[in-house]
Amino acid sequence: MTSTATLPTETGTGAESGRGAEPGDASPQRKRFGLPVATCLVMGNIIGGGIFLLPASVAPFGTISLLAFAVLTLGAVALALVFGRLARRHPQTGGPYVYARAAFGDFAGFLAAWSYWITTWVSNAALAVAAVGYLGVLFPAVGAHQWSMCLAALLVQWLPALANLAGTRYVGAVQLVATVLKFVPLLLVAVGGLCFFDPANLGPFRATDQSPVGAVSASAAILLFSYLGVESAAVSAGEVRDPARNVGRATILGTVGAATVYLLGTLSVFGLVAHEKLVSSDAPFTDAVNAMFGGTWGGTAVACAAVISMVGALNGWTLLSAQTPYAAAKDGLFPKAFETKKRGVPVAGVVVTVVLASALTLYNYTAGPEGVFEVLVLVTTFTATVPYLLSTAAQVHFLLSGRSGRVDRGRLARDAALACLGFAFSMWLVAGAGYAAVYQGVLFLFAGVLVYAVMSARRRRAAVSPAG
Repeated sequence: MTSTATLPTETGTGAESGRGAEPGDASPQRKRFGLPVATCLVMGNIIGGGIFLLPASVAPFGTISLLAFAVLTLGAVALALVFGRLARRHPQTGGPYVYARAAFGDFAGFLAAWSYWITTWVSNAALAVAAVGYLGVLFPAVGAHQWSMCLAALLVQWLPALANLAGTRYVGAVQLVATVLKFVPLLLVAVGGLCFFDPANLGPFRATDQSPVGAVSASAAILLFSYLGVESAAVSAGEVRDPARNVGRATILGTVGAATVYLLGTLSVFGLVAHEKLVSSDAPFTDAVNAMFGGTWGGTAVACAAVISMVGALNGWTLLSAQTPYAAAKDGLFPKAFETKKRGVPVAGVVVTVVLASALTLYNYTAGPEGVFEVLVLVTTFTATVPYLLSTAAQVHFLLSGRSGRVDRGRLARDAALACLGFAFSMWLVAGAGYAAVYQGVLFLFAGVLVYAVMSARRRRAAVSPAG
């Protein structure tokens, strides 16, 4: 389906598509995020709470999992470079939604927005529930009852939502502080841990009977979710100062920074904690700090870092969860309520997202720890890749259709190679999600088709009603 609205300009001037124009967004007062905050947004969203469990999760595969990390990092950086180039072409709020719609029309844009929105609010619920475990270390009363854990999870979700509703200025401040605070203990282990590194703790290179390719793929399937969030600056491009310049830089700097912490942190933990102990560890970074300095105070320190990390990630993801529906609503593809902004924040998007995430959290604590919730978390790996696939395909479309303007062949070949690598990386993400997650994710994705049908009918009726 071809969009009937005017597409964004190809020169990267920041013009919005169709009814999505936002004249006020061009003012410096509205552009709250500079390069440092935009970079923190990317890093904070990529590095949530998962890093505190990753070394133990991949330890059963052996140190070959570090090779999987390296492969994933190359794919993530390629994807980041693609987003940087797309943001230079279309430097406005919406990210993958804007790119897919500009290349393939309304329906593709809607699918990108719908799937990304699902990813954000399900991920928010997962982060909040995970944060409760670390809060229980700091405040044992939190983990004493089911209802206290539920209330704590809801509180962890609503505090970042309230920070978002206070305005983008406060979102940026919270993100900057949270990113700095959580990186202190992470860098302590990632860099300082190398001074205490003992090769004898590494264990076997390949700890399973799988082939090297099978072991890399299996460990990568666990690590895949760790790199979701590379698109963060692109999604919020409308809130970034000089987005054509800063979004690409923030995306690259944030992705490389997160990858460095991931790789060094995992390598340090591998060398600090004996392999047989690491395999069964529930708090690998705690064990690593204890090995570095002795004592048991590391548990409290890591718990604090984990809570700060997750709250910071929730702060950034809450903003992203509202930005994509906002961009789609401006074009009539989401309900009009999502179009309302106050203090630079799409209010309806933030509120609806936190309500849905809260409902999912309540379900988790009332239905028990085992059930649909874990499946939904895996589904986010699939739903997040839909916008990635559409974005990389959009870049290929722009390059091959000549809509990139006049460029030299060397640059064209480089950009095409990056787009194809990003597409392949996204396909690997889909494969790593597993059959069950893809099956469930497709059901969620197709449920949005009915929403699109309703919104499309409303747009058609609104377009013909004046003539009638």
